[in-house]
Amino acid sequence: MKNQDDRKSTPAFQRIKDYVLEQIHGGNWNEGDAIPAEHALAETFNVSRMTANRALRELAADQVLIRVQGSGTYVAPRKYQATLIEIRSIAQEIEARGHRHRSELHLLERCKASVPLAAQFESQAGHILFHSTIVHLENDVAIQVEDRWVNSAVAPDYLQQDFGSTTPNEYLMQVAPLQGVRYSIEAQSAPREIAEMLKIHAGDPCLVLKRKTLTRGQVASIATMWHPGSRYQFTGSF
Repeated sequence: MKNQDDRKSTPAFQRIKDYVLEQIHGGNWNEGDAIPAEHALAETFNVSRMTANRALRELAADQVLIRVQGSGTYVAPRKYQATLIEIRSIAQEIEARGHRHRSELHLLERCKASVPLAAQFESQAGHILFHSTIVHLENDVAIQVEDRWVNSAVAPDYLQQDFGSTTPNEYLMQVAPLQGVRYSIEAQSAPREIAEMLKIHAGDPCLVLKRKTLTRGQVASIATMWHPGSRYQFTGSF
């Protein structure tokens, strides 16, 4: 629970989100239960209905709530990786091809969130995050640079993990069950530091996957994964 000073500095829409999540995680509201209407929440928190709408809209986008037009807003069924989306670790992808995975840890640190990072994690500036940079190799050829920020509140033991024997993705799937994913894929030229880790030339084309994972109503991690365009492709099926 947040103390009184924390609550005063928290935006009104976030206080409503926190309240809804507390009710759900505390077992007061269960899957399928109707929650108070926008106008009731606005009155309770002494805010505009627009503010209450934003809170519920964001929770619906995170699949914590379901909004039914003309009916109301309900607690959504929990969806984890087996039913929502399959995210395999890079090690599993490589092993599925019959090849050998190896990783090189370049950075592992504890940081205070800057204002931009705090906004992405929907937290306060100064919130503790963990930061790792790992190069993944397939048969000793670098195919991915994984730059990841992790919410210390959902993975407090992140810095103690041996990322030579497990991947961040595998660890996070154990401690922070997947509830939602937001991602984008784009082509970018490799900056010098990324190029050095991938053993390519600066400016060479890369495929860049940016992925935010959610768990229990919180942002668990934000990762940017660089892949050399000449060695990697994304595939999928429906």
